[in-house]
Amino acid sequence: MKSKGYRKIGPFRIAMTFWVCIAFAGCSLPSLEAPECTASRGTVKEFYSFHFGNEMKFSAESLKPKEKFLTRELIDSIQGTAPDTDVFTTNTADIPKAFRVGGCEVTDPQRTKFEVILFWRDTTRSEERKIHVEVVKQADKWLINKILY
Repeated sequence: MKSKGYRKIGPFRIAMTFWVCIAFAGCSLPSLEAPECTASRGTVKEFYSFHFGNEMKFSAESLKPKEKFLTRELIDSIQGTAPDTDVFTTNTADIPKAFRVGGCEVTDPQRTKFEVILFWRDTTRSEERKIHVEVVKQADKWLINKILY
């Protein structure tokens, strides 16, 4: 008696399915990004995730936990910033709702520059702007050195 609803799968189809699965499991996508970009990207993502998840307006208190991501040069340059501004995004009181880390450029082996896209989306506004963030390697650690508006 022939069973209903099932198709017989031949040995050729089983073998092909096996090799296709092996091929996909063994393949990986090559990284098209420079090693310096890959190494420093984590600092930018982690910093902006922390920044957007906490107080974004400048103050000595809000700066303290962010210092581990920043060079001394940047920390010194933003001292005295007006308290209502967000020095890490727009350098104004216009605070974005979200961000995305975009492309990267290696300016030298110890320095990279990232594009960071900022987003404002609500019922009356849908806007995006780009800034650039310079990251430098100091003592085997990638740190944010400049924000270019």
